Parts: sequence; C-alpha cells; structure tokens
Amino acid sequence: MEYSLDAPCEKVWRAISIAEIRESWLPGANLRHAKPVQHIAGEEITYQMRDTAPPYLESTVTFRLIPTGDNSTQLRIIHDLTDARCAPAPKAANSNTPEMMRAA
Repeated sequence: MEYSLDAPCEKVWRAISIAEIRESWLPGANLRHAKPVQHIAGEEITYQMRDTAPPYLESTVTFRLIPTGDNSTQLRIIHDLTDARCAPAPKAANSNTPEMMRAA
C-alpha cells in the first residue's frame, strides 16, 4: 500500500519509530516485539506482528519513507505473512504426472 502524506519525512519517521507516538495508531498488542526487527534511520523500519485473535498468525510490516518534496512524503507499507503455517505445501518430487514414453 502507498500513501502520499503532507508531512516531511522527519515527522513521519517520528510517528512510526517512537513508541509513545506509534501507540496512538498501532497498539503494542499487535506487535510481537516492541522494538523493530530492523531499521534504516529515517528511511525504513520493520516490525514483527502477531494477530491478537486465533490462529495468532505472525507477519512482518515494513514502513518505507520516500521524500517527494519539501513537505511531503510517500509512505509505502509492505506486509509479509511469515507464519510457517501459511507456507505453501511442497510439491511432490515426481510432480505427480504420468511417466512419458521414451522413443527407441
């Protein structure tokens, strides 16, 4: 998801990186850990999330800031489901197809 914000990157960065401010729009109960998994100061920050209701799926959310002008910022939100229970089932080694006939 992408959003155009009428605020400088510094202000948006504070809103997503300072816990006291972040709590007003992203409650700590949704975070698996209060501290970010990784971050590039002023540009990108990633949090590990956990659903508050069963089946309690885990994911990561990355907030990426792109300056678009003097007082505007493009906010890109990347949400990846990382829970192993949601991984696709492995394909069969034989690809589950009939054998091909070989020509002599």
